[in-house]
Amino acid sequence: MKLRKIAVLTYGLAAAFAAQGQPDKFRSLDKNGDGFLSREETTELHGFAPAFDESDDNRDGRLDANEFSKAEAYYQRLQVGGFVSDSTLTAKVKTALLRERGLKSMDVNVETYNGRVLLSGWVDNDEQRKKALNVARHVDGVVEVRDGMNLR
Repeated sequence: MKLRKIAVLTYGLAAAFAAQGQPDKFRSLDKNGDGFLSREETTELHGFAPAFDESDDNRDGRLDANEFSKAEAYYQRLQVGGFVSDSTLTAKVKTALLRERGLKSMDVNVETYNGRVLLSGWVDNDEQRKKALNVARHVDGVVEVRDGMNLR
């Protein structure tokens, strides 16, 4: 019985010391103050679930400070990867527009976020508008195309 009390006390002290060395972000997410992050405590981090799953080394459904550091690094890589793929998609759409005959594509701007493309800028007529939208829709990886183009 005494050994059990000592073990519980030791665990409590270790958790308290670990909490002191934890980054502010970890502590702010640890709503119940138990020194671990549950899946529910990380829901405010949009898209964090894959990083949580990858970093939960002991598969106990919660992250300690070390696992959270690993998860945060993984999460940041995922975010950068999304940015790179959007910029790649923007380049693909611009290239497709440049290759399209009869389209003054230098006056059309392309912005991409999560595979959704916004075309803006100027076109000479409705036929060019439709052509630009159609070209963009057929680029691999485009999820949606929005029209923000104006007629001259």
